[in-house]
Amino acid sequence: MIERVPYNIVIAGGGTAGWLAAAIFARFLGDAASITLVESDEIGTVGVGEATIPQIHNLIIGLGLDQAEFIRRTNGTFKLGIEFAEWLHLGHRYIHSFGTVGRGVGLIPFRQLWLRGRALGVAGDFGDYSFNIAAARLGRMTTQAGAGTGLPDLAYAYHFDASLFGGMLREYAEARGVTRVEGKIARVERGGDGDITALALEGDRRVDGNFFIDCTGFRSLLLGGALGVPFEDWSHWLPCDTALAVPCESSEAFRPYTQSMARLAGWQWRIPLQHRTGNGHVFCSRFMSVDEASALLLANLDGEPLSDPRPIRFTSGHRAKFWSHNCVALGLAAGFMEPLESTSIHLVQSALGRLLNVLGGDRSKIETARDTFNRLSESEWARIRDFILLHYVANGREGEPFWDHCRRIALPRTLKDKIDMFRESGLVMREEDELFLDDSWGQVMLGQGIDPVSWSPLADNVSGDDLGPYLQTIASSYRAKAETLPTHRQFVAAMVAERAEAAS
Repeated sequence: MIERVPYNIVIAGGGTAGWLAAAIFARFLGDAASITLVESDEIGTVGVGEATIPQIHNLIIGLGLDQAEFIRRTNGTFKLGIEFAEWLHLGHRYIHSFGTVGRGVGLIPFRQLWLRGRALGVAGDFGDYSFNIAAARLGRMTTQAGAGTGLPDLAYAYHFDASLFGGMLREYAEARGVTRVEGKIARVERGGDGDITALALEGDRRVDGNFFIDCTGFRSLLLGGALGVPFEDWSHWLPCDTALAVPCESSEAFRPYTQSMARLAGWQWRIPLQHRTGNGHVFCSRFMSVDEASALLLANLDGEPLSDPRPIRFTSGHRAKFWSHNCVALGLAAGFMEPLESTSIHLVQSALGRLLNVLGGDRSKIETARDTFNRLSESEWARIRDFILLHYVANGREGEPFWDHCRRIALPRTLKDKIDMFRESGLVMREEDELFLDDSWGQVMLGQGIDPVSWSPLADNVSGDDLGPYLQTIASSYRAKAETLPTHRQFVAAMVAERAEAAS
């Protein structure tokens, strides 16, 4: 008989990670758990993440949220991918889009056909064969583009105001029985077996529990502090250690994609929301001071700043274990992944998905589940690290100290193997359950100047005379369809107006 003792879950810390955990537990664990979240209004959250990846759809659907209402309440917009400007060299740009690129023929992958077509002189830019990129370049958006046309739908994610999303999650969780306790954590109490038993709060209060979620940010009060789980430093791979964030007024360019612009010692993000534009500068303090980075950021806004840039110090990496004893860390308490590919919320979401399976299962197998959870989490973080590192090491910005340093970084074997295999014939070998798909790796490899010297012999099965028209048909059909779509601004405005009218 499976032991079904109810969990008394205590979440330490709020913010997006804490309230996302509370909302998911409340939605899926039901009577199998009581859930308490402890946070203090005096402790702020980092809250600069405003961009996501398409996996967030699973979250929106799983929680039963209405997409239009979500967009309206978070001042959200849509994201078709990320434009990388000047990462390879000055004046160069490419888009890492969501969704598929081109259409294969039978067992022949599209990228192999494109590589052969390029050698024959009949292929255009790789991005010409992405429907997402066609729409992004024109500033167009819809969520039902492919219906009845034979074309794919646009694959998309969101930009949104993280603080508004956190408030929406809190409202959702509290409506489903989550108890919020206001207070600062004074100490963490542990039992004889080492498990955490309670959080002692200032004012001689305590919150008891039998399972704890650490969402205390960089401090990692539970996992890193009380349980002493060390931090694995990745700064030798990802050297940026400071971020500046500042909102500015919205510009006329209401792009349906995130922008990432390489700078002298890092990169700048630009994220369009309905009410403002989110901006930030991620850089390495060994190559640039905060004052220099702030001046560079402010000089490259596309609207008037709405506040002063605020610095956030960080070290890329993660805790040696994500789960120790009866405590799991989420968000910044678990580690810091550079926001270059907008994976922060996904890492919280995927960890909660793994954890739900464990908490709903046999408690007698908890040690095996914990070991598996840690192994899968470590693998996920490492593969995302490799993908982000790829952008840095494959650069052609010679003569710039930071970028010269990045090209000399010793690669993890996992990334070196991927690059070597791609350079040989454009092939990407993904490991099981790896987050980024073949098309993502292919777009970034090509965008960063890693040029395959050959292609798969499978592509030789398509006649050279047929290949040019085939490629042209794909590119022209995507562009023609994209031109019929509403602009991003029109689409968002119509969605918000329709939802507001329905709610009135």
